[in-house]
Amino acid sequence: MIETPASVPARPTGSEPVPAPSPEQARGQAHARERGQAREPARLPVPAGVGRFLVLVAVFLCAACGLVYELELVALGSYLAGDSVTRTSVVLSVMVFAMGLGSLLAKRLCTRAAAGFGIVEALLALFGGCSAMALYAYFAWIGGSQTVLIAFSVVIGVLIGAEMPLLMVLIQRIRQQDAGGAVADLFAADYVGALVGGLAFPFLLLPLLGQLTGALAVGMVNAAAGGALVLWLFRGDLSRRSRRLLVLVNGLVMALLIVCTAVADSFERAARQAVYGGEVRAVVTTGVHEIVLTGDGPHSGASGWKDGFGVFLDGRLRVCGADERRYHEALVHPAMAEAPRSRVLVLGGGDGFALREVLRHPEVDAVTVVELDPGLVELARTDPVLSRVNRRVLDDPRVRLETGDAFDWLRAWPGSGRRPYDVIVSDLPDPGDLANSRLYSREFFGLAGQALAERGRLVVHAGPAGERSRAYWTVEATLRAAGLHTAPYVVRGRLSGFPAVTGRARWQAGAGPERSGHWGFVLASHGAGPRLGLDPDGPVLRAFGPEELRRSAERARRGRITGLPASTLMHPHYRY
Repeated sequence: MIETPASVPARPTGSEPVPAPSPEQARGQAHARERGQAREPARLPVPAGVGRFLVLVAVFLCAACGLVYELELVALGSYLAGDSVTRTSVVLSVMVFAMGLGSLLAKRLCTRAAAGFGIVEALLALFGGCSAMALYAYFAWIGGSQTVLIAFSVVIGVLIGAEMPLLMVLIQRIRQQDAGGAVADLFAADYVGALVGGLAFPFLLLPLLGQLTGALAVGMVNAAAGGALVLWLFRGDLSRRSRRLLVLVNGLVMALLIVCTAVADSFERAARQAVYGGEVRAVVTTGVHEIVLTGDGPHSGASGWKDGFGVFLDGRLRVCGADERRYHEALVHPAMAEAPRSRVLVLGGGDGFALREVLRHPEVDAVTVVELDPGLVELARTDPVLSRVNRRVLDDPRVRLETGDAFDWLRAWPGSGRRPYDVIVSDLPDPGDLANSRLYSREFFGLAGQALAERGRLVVHAGPAGERSRAYWTVEATLRAAGLHTAPYVVRGRLSGFPAVTGRARWQAGAGPERSGHWGFVLASHGAGPRLGLDPDGPVLRAFGPEELRRSAERARRGRITGLPASTLMHPHYRY
């Protein structure tokens, strides 16, 4: 008889019963399964081929959700803070760095890949789905968004980066294969999912659900995909305690996302009230802008706007009811001071206010208005306040409306058969946002010069001259580089084009979203420099006169900055 050493347990024979494992041994076996040991394939409820396909489907869905989160942060960063190029660069660079960090951190979870992936997806659904609502809330009630934007970029990037190492372990648990083949399969599903998410965001989610509800819906898809993969397909790799924990976490995340979706409309109304301060009369989302109208009259004082109505495009003030007449008189009438002026082109100005001033000159026979957003034109026609203030000039028979981008429209002008224009009024968003800088480039002004008659005059709204004087004088230098002679003038008024001021305390203190500053305009022409003046026989101006124009020219002369380079399409020089 051979004695078995005490350190080696005797192997039971066929006639001897196998003792049941103790509770400690059972927990150890469950943890061993969780660690995903490569020598033991995962116990799946479906055949290995089907299981592998389901993992790739989960990769596809998670990649689509991840890219939507990225685009959501980019869009919100640009919408809330302006300067889309800078915000896009910040979000994407921070997120890519965080993804690398997340991949490194995921190595600690690879021994329990199924449980780790479940927790990562639940957190990603939570932070990604709620990111839009959290950013908007911070912007509305506290002000600013840069710090929170970067924080969400880091957290979401870390969680996205942790996905791929864990998925690599899970797919190898189903069937061992060479690392190159597994990586190829995973990245193929990942990239296709990213394509679908990238296309779904602008063409499906934003038009149908909007930013807040869209992000929440994607978060629910993310939580469902991650939870189903782990709790059903890989449930054999989980201990009972891990299963309970994942069910609880996913249930709480899904419940929170559902509750946020239910209150999204109420939340958005309250946040808008905090952002715009006064009574929000109308919110219209077009394919180009989100248009918000506040107040109910030019100087009604019946809302938070103590000076009347406001028009906001994408969160930025474009028209202030108290000063719109002064602004549009200063923009239009110096260019209309001399003959000829029978044919006029208005670039932008879909609200009809600049057009109203143009049509006050009886010599005008035809006006072409080129506006990118037909929704703004329709609102200016139908809204009782806007249509009353613009005198319904958009329905004047002398007016021809063209929908399109001003740059593209001018580029197609030489082959259109149209005659040159006596006056061109550029009432476009100021160049502070790099997305608009092409409309203030040397190429753009060169195209405008082609459409301008030999004795014609071009007037350009060039942004707030006092706050961003370098940008204003860059516009003037760019006009000169395009071969035009210029006459700059700077008019005192309230600034437009900046994000709405936030915080109820500021509203209660009467600060409002309007700020004193300077509007920058440049009058330009071919040949000799244009004479800066007003027509003494022209229409009576209520808010802007010859003396103010003289002071505006003097203000520009004193503040001139020389030696600035011209801005081009390939080398823009405008920054917020």
